[in-house]
Amino acid sequence: REAVREALLDIQEGADMIMVKPALTYLDVVARVHDATDLPLAAYCVSGEYAMVRHAAAAGAFDECRAVLETLRGVRRAGADLVITYHALAAAGWLRSEGA
Repeated sequence: REAVREALLDIQEGADMIMVKPALTYLDVVARVHDATDLPLAAYCVSGEYAMVRHAAAAGAFDECRAVLETLRGVRRAGADLVITYHALAAAGWLRSEGA
């Protein structure tokens, strides 16, 4: 509720866009803010989330491409209009190669 309240205050102050960060651990907040406002909603996957995925993939826990693309799709499903991520260049290449 606090995040929605803050978003609505930002709108009253003239915001052109709302941002939620960190994205992955706040997907519920992304969804609530999306439902509460018509402004574009950005979700920022912070450096710690990037590092977590990179290290886990390097340790063989999962395929980095598949994990990143599923994560980004999840952020979009939660309601983000824009996703800001350190994986942007790699994700663009992966999406291009899979024809998405």
